[in-house]
Amino acid sequence: MKQIQSFPHALMLTAAGRDHIRTEEFAKVACRAAQTIRKNYCTTGECFGIRPIKVGNRLLWPVARIAALLNG
Repeated sequence: MKQIQSFPHALMLTAAGRDHIRTEEFAKVACRAAQTIRKNYCTTGECFGIRPIKVGNRLLWPVARIAALLNG
């Protein structure tokens, strides 16, 4: 039987020791579409209260803040 991974564990595997993750990775861990994350950022400058940093044309989201969000 396949086990369902918990959110913090899935985040740990996705981040693989990095401090920031890409929008697509954030969306996968948060169970949302990447476009939803981008839309929230475009309209409010954040998503779920988390502000990303911009590097070139990419948004990088802080893993520590995502973990706090997922842990409640």
